[in-house]
Amino acid sequence: MDYAGKLYRPPSEAHSYILQATIGCSWNACTYCDMYRDKPTFRLRPLKECLEHLNEAGARFGDQIEKLFVADGDALVMELERWEPILARASQVFPRLRQVSCYAMARNILEKSGDELKRLREMGLSLLYVGPESGDDTTLKRIAKGSNFKDHAMAASKAHRAGMKLSVIMLLGAGGTERSEEHAQESARLITEMDPEFFSALTLTVVPGTPLARMEARGKFELPRIETLLSELRTMVAESRPSKALFRTNHASNYLPLAGTLPADRERIVQLLDRALSGEVQLRPEWSRGL
Repeated sequence: MDYAGKLYRPPSEAHSYILQATIGCSWNACTYCDMYRDKPTFRLRPLKECLEHLNEAGARFGDQIEKLFVADGDALVMELERWEPILARASQVFPRLRQVSCYAMARNILEKSGDELKRLREMGLSLLYVGPESGDDTTLKRIAKGSNFKDHAMAASKAHRAGMKLSVIMLLGAGGTERSEEHAQESARLITEMDPEFFSALTLTVVPGTPLARMEARGKFELPRIETLLSELRTMVAESRPSKALFRTNHASNYLPLAGTLPADRERIVQLLDRALSGEVQLRPEWSRGL
């Protein structure tokens, strides 16, 4: 496929076919995010092109593709009239297709009716990656997320009622040093409320040229120390109560890769974090971290 600009996908979509049905992010205002700033004007890729790309991929890899990730930033923003032919064509050209997923914002979920979400699920869209980044409303406002705690909780409930699974992403350090404790505690509470099937944590990197970098330069934001970031993660794991969530910190930004299931592995993961905080567990070196 002829991709426009930089392309991003979750770590778990490493072996998925990526269909870039939207170019950029319809929101594109989060202060920390540099992912789509090379595409300042959000647009939809022409439907004809999307279907042609699916046809080409089907002809080359048809029986090899089991997972499809629909990009860019928040593809759920597309109307049903665009989603339906894309999902129908995908099921035709990929006979072994078992999962279709995309990034989604809380506002996108809430703007769709329950029936629309159920229709998307029936046609194959089964997993939404939602990044609240924090459960602390003050932090959410400061990073210009566009939705608050209540919005994310309501969106999760609505998606679950439609039969969709959720992968929720939290961002260590998003509250800065000032809101670190509140960020961690409220994030744990939001994980409980959203009750995702998958929960992952990333670590904030202050990217040059972003509004957050300018805030940092003016002394309006300070990224917490590594020990504080690990403490935030410990709070999120120890205090959240998802029914059953596959937990990962396998993103390249993190200092400590962890894996398990919550609540079953909570005690083991917390103990590992305590050992890391005491210096007994080696962390990923700074040079090997990335976005």
